[in-house]
Amino acid sequence: MKEYELIIVEGKDQIELCFDAFKELRPQIEKKQFVEQVLRQRKQSYQIVAIKIGDKVPCAAGFRFAEFLAWGKVLYIDDLTTLPEYRKRGYAAILMDWLIEYAQSQKCDGLHLDTGHQRHSAHKLYLKKGLNINSHHLSIEF
Repeated sequence: MKEYELIIVEGKDQIELCFDAFKELRPQIEKKQFVEQVLRQRKQSYQIVAIKIGDKVPCAAGFRFAEFLAWGKVLYIDDLTTLPEYRKRGYAAILMDWLIEYAQSQKCDGLHLDTGHQRHSAHKLYLKKGLNINSHHLSIEF
């Protein structure tokens, strides 16, 4: 029997369960702001898929569907995060497999994500799952 449940997050209570995992990746965010922002981003097709163990979410991914002239219809991963004490257990790989299969089932032309250049362990996973490093993401903050 599996020790975890894979869920598509619904409602405020489940969003709140994901907060600790997202806080690990986005330390600047506070719980109230996180819940409100996730609810707003749902209007842009943002969803969260998560690994749930009991009443804890140790690993989660935020994603959305978008369409680009450059890439066509894609599933874009905004966030993929695992609590430190749950790393190296394969949970992020399980979510990546699910996201890839889900993108294919939704007739996407691809799956895309941006990742910090310092996140070497994450890069190993992405490359192992068949993703290619094919661009630089540039930004300016205001």
